[in-house]
Amino acid sequence: MLIDTHCHLDVADFDRDRDQVLAEARAAGVGRILVPAIQAAGWQGLISLCQREAGLFPALGLHPVFLERHQAGDLIELARLLATLRPVAIGEIGLDFFLPDLDRVRQQALFEEQLNLAVSAHLPVIIHARKSHDAVIGCLRRIRTRGGTVHAFSGSIQQAHQYLDLGFKLGFGGMLTFERSSRLRALAKALPLDALVLETDAPDLTVAAHQGERNSPAYLPDVLTALAQVRGQDPDFLAAHTSRNALAVFDFDAWASARSGPPGSSSR
Repeated sequence: MLIDTHCHLDVADFDRDRDQVLAEARAAGVGRILVPAIQAAGWQGLISLCQREAGLFPALGLHPVFLERHQAGDLIELARLLATLRPVAIGEIGLDFFLPDLDRVRQQALFEEQLNLAVSAHLPVIIHARKSHDAVIGCLRRIRTRGGTVHAFSGSIQQAHQYLDLGFKLGFGGMLTFERSSRLRALAKALPLDALVLETDAPDLTVAAHQGERNSPAYLPDVLTALAQVRGQDPDFLAAHTSRNALAVFDFDAWASARSGPPGSSSR
């Protein structure tokens, strides 16, 4: 069984054929899909999707790229949902220093507030870090969460080990399937196997075989194949090990139990 640790299956790109995409992913051996949030306006739809479909697991958070969409009361609502619903993680959260117009001070304040919520809720976090790894690592050293994943990791080997020391796994996705991604491939080969989890980031960052198309969780086996080629290891061995790595971070069983619980249980 493969685990897609980062897939935005709730977004509008999948509205026309979400059931088909999910069926194709399951047929491809993807048994669990973690669906991280982008903004508060999407939380209820994401939660409903994960309650309706077995194998989908919610993470709730406020994405730094969409800073202008976030409202003053969103953090209060997030705290309420964490207490009543118990998602699998808080995410997608972090810092984005790639886009020049994003207010870095506001980003950091929002990020740190959500890290504090993660500490209080004893939940892992899903990190977005673009051109900001050192700043993110600094925040994580000050506010010690129970770890999580760094989505679409593309930092240095030194930064990778700093994340590992803080209890994080590193997500590798579609970019690994491009032969021109030589630096990323070298990183995936050099890192300890316990560091790695698989992801698609669908509908974005698609695999080489589907370049120019919408990405899909059904393409996760392409990422696995690329990882196996880079590391010279058996795909089945890597599938099992990366899934164990994801299970070490995320408590999927707790959500599955709550999802199937009776009305009025803690999941509602």
